[in-house]
Amino acid sequence: MTTTAPAAQSFTHHSRARVPTDRPARYGKQLASHMGRKITTSWDEQTSTGTLIFDREGPVVGVVTMSCDDGALLLELSADEEHLASLEQIIGIHLARFGAREALAVTWTRPDGEGSTQGPLSPEDLERRRPGS
Repeated sequence: MTTTAPAAQSFTHHSRARVPTDRPARYGKQLASHMGRKITTSWDEQTSTGTLIFDREGPVVGVVTMSCDDGALLLELSADEEHLASLEQIIGIHLARFGAREALAVTWTRPDGEGSTQGPLSPEDLERRRPGS
């Protein structure tokens, strides 16, 4: 299924993350697959690029484009002001959890110098996040 993402320019706030890893395509694909249960996603195996469209509640509140660079997964988030920080958290904590053995950390940087970091997660952090814990 091919989905056209809303233009990132339609959002007023932006954030970027460069997630160092030896397996960027694996994590990009895993993130798209996992998030695809609740939002619209895509992943292109040939180009190692993908998109997350945050449309769970109806209107699109944010879009992430993913691409791979040597040794990193690159994330570019565009959202409205209300959702930017929460989308950073959602995306970042999922990646940190997927890459816990590799001690993945996701550090977001915004043009205004603000941002957030998720990970790396300790075994105790993972245990606390398990369903039923």
